Amino acid sequence: MRIAIVILNWNGIKLLEKFLPSVLKYSKNHPIYVIDNNSDDKSIDFITKNYPEIRIIKNEINYGYAKGYNNGLRHVEEEIYCLLNNDIEVTKNWINPVLKEFSENVKTVVIQPKILNYNNRKFFEYAGAAGGFIDYYGYPYCRGRIFDEIEKDNGQYDDNIEIFWASGACFFIRKSVFDELGGFDENFFNHMEEIDLCWRIENLQKGYKKKFVYKSTVYHLGGGSLDYSDPKKLFYNVRNHKWMLIKNTNESYIFNFNPFSIFNIIHWINFLFVLKNLLNLKFFHAIEIIKGYFSVWGFKDGVKINMDQNYYLLRSDNKKPKYYVIKSIIYNYLILRKRKYSQLNKS
Repeated sequence: MRIAIVILNWNGIKLLEKFLPSVLKYSKNHPIYVIDNNSDDKSIDFITKNYPEIRIIKNEINYGYAKGYNNGLRHVEEEIYCLLNNDIEVTKNWINPVLKEFSENVKTVVIQPKILNYNNRKFFEYAGAAGGFIDYYGYPYCRGRIFDEIEKDNGQYDDNIEIFWASGACFFIRKSVFDELGGFDENFFNHMEEIDLCWRIENLQKGYKKKFVYKSTVYHLGGGSLDYSDPKKLFYNVRNHKWMLIKNTNESYIFNFNPFSIFNIIHWINFLFVLKNLLNLKFFHAIEIIKGYFSVWGFKDGVKINMDQNYYLLRSDNKKPKYYVIKSIIYNYLILRKRKYSQLNKS
């Protein structure tokens, strides 16, 4: 069994210079691909000159994460994909524990390694940490990271467990399952598409498992596509969060008069989030939240969700009845002051 290591790149020559050496060094016997989203910074020239063994797949424009990978992966035939950010440093033994899990458990279809912070190497990294979960309202959190509270890695999550979602920064998936689901939802462009894909795997109800494998470790720089403080990141997070819930829950979105429904609670949370940013004089952040909120309805060409496809057709009745272990991570974090995964009451 071989793993195709597939790196999506757009104008990332500086990151490629820094991080490709570790990937080449510790990934022998596994082919490496770079899908390039029409870079204009000589990324392709750099790879061709310095790493001729890397296979290059060119997209004609910058399709973003979801469509960029979907287009490129059509040219990759290996049984397992590793979708790897271009700002990831891999370690000596990162492949073998993953291969072992895939080989021994045919129902394991997605794997995430331990993701630590490249610049603060004893701490987990924001994007994925030790495996992801979502609450009832679809808000994501991780073992090792809840909102901006990031834990030190003391071995407290050194166990192989089932998780709800795996980070797109280093995302292993069986090609057969990726193809079965039609790949990523291209409406997302960037952010949360991996959570949506993992949720759709859950909704298949075929007994597929998504695992965290702690003996595989990588280091993530983070903020390579959008800095964590960039207001545009808020736009994608708000918009894509809402779209993901519309697709994957059974609850009515448009005509729902229950004040405690998922979507009505989220409306209030978004309103309070806008108000908080306005009070902090973060006007551009507030604007991006509002744009993200309304773009699901088809406002603003170029960034709108494609609602032309009847979303009811996307909302299969085949939904897993319970996708969460925490009712509200926001309540736990802000009201109960529980800042670590180990402190949460999981039921």
